[in-house]
Amino acid sequence: MTTIKQLTTPLTYDQVKDLKAGDQVSITGVIYSARDAAHKNMVDELKSGQPMAIDVTDQVIYYAGPSPAKPGKAIGSCGPTTSGRMDAYSPTMLEQGLRGMIGKGPRSKEVIESMKKNGAVYFAAIGGAAALIADSIKKVDIVAYPELGPEAIRRMEIENYPCIVAVDCEGNDLYEIGVKKYRIED
Repeated sequence: MTTIKQLTTPLTYDQVKDLKAGDQVSITGVIYSARDAAHKNMVDELKSGQPMAIDVTDQVIYYAGPSPAKPGKAIGSCGPTTSGRMDAYSPTMLEQGLRGMIGKGPRSKEVIESMKKNGAVYFAAIGGAAALIADSIKKVDIVAYPELGPEAIRRMEIENYPCIVAVDCEGNDLYEIGVKKYRIED
């Protein structure tokens, strides 16, 4: 029987250091949603000497642009977007203390090296399960860049949000491990 590791945000290094690529986790607490436009804005703020719109220290950012909420729901469909879109900004975010990222798809070698250096983890969310994932999101508030619409930064209160550790803080990459383990040779 697979053990699902329970995590509560904010995440500290002590919480993520023992996570291994392939671990199933359930996250409860507060996370933030942000996509590439919001990441660009935050990195630009840093470059201009301003504080970022949110303090990312020990936080988790979910790469998602949710749809509007239906009556009685906190949010509409809220599936992960391709994480590679944030790769240009992720090392800067990790240097600011970002501890976790949630998305789908592999990460660049530069991002993985920055994760190792800064003690962070990358979680894969289940693509194609946006409506189901939305049930884990209990409360949502736009906290920055409302002009970006779905790409605005949202503060999300989540409960038992299911993920898999795709890249651990030692750089073990489930995408690489899986390819090597399950490669079919001719």
